[in-house]
Amino acid sequence: MKTFFQFCTEAYDADLMSSSQIRKTGSGGRIRPTRKKSEPEIRRTRAVGGGKTEVVKYKERKDIGQQRSSSERQQQPEQERGSADVKAKAAAAAKEERKKAALARIAAKKKGESAPATSQPKAKEATKTASKLLSKKAEKKPVSPKYTPAKASGLSAKERNKQTREGERYLRGIMKDQEVKKYKQATGEAPKGKAMTKVLAHVQRRMST
Repeated sequence: MKTFFQFCTEAYDADLMSSSQIRKTGSGGRIRPTRKKSEPEIRRTRAVGGGKTEVVKYKERKDIGQQRSSSERQQQPEQERGSADVKAKAAAAAKEERKKAALARIAAKKKGESAPATSQPKAKEATKTASKLLSKKAEKKPVSPKYTPAKASGLSAKERNKQTREGERYLRGIMKDQEVKKYKQATGEAPKGKAMTKVLAHVQRRMST
């Protein structure tokens, strides 16, 4: 009786399996199959005005079908590893650290104090700290049970801005009438000239707060 491994070996050609590079290409000349949602699956909408909305469609990229190398996406090293310039910079940085430590020891000795401990952590401590930083995840803030998402108005940005400006204009008129009334009660006459300028300044200050 054949084993499962023998059956698999006879059923499939090992050379074909190891060298097979058959991949399904995507539509529109894509190298890979598209993973974007179809139009019926899209849930994102935008307001088009008049209380109506429409589905937001995806925009096609200009570089479809072009294979980009990693050198175009990532910063590549400007010099070879272990080059003379890199070694010189590392040596200069180490020398500066030693100089600072020596000056700190001399200053402590003059004061009669003990030499300060080096601030450079050990390799094991640095590894532990890095592991903690990488493993720590931000805590998710709980959503308030009273939260209710705002309902879409169906108005376009232009219509919303127009509505906002109309409301501000109406509110500014109310505040202007209030300030003019206060001035009349205080002086017994309507504001004119500089007095009216001051009244409008009060209105503007109230609108900005």
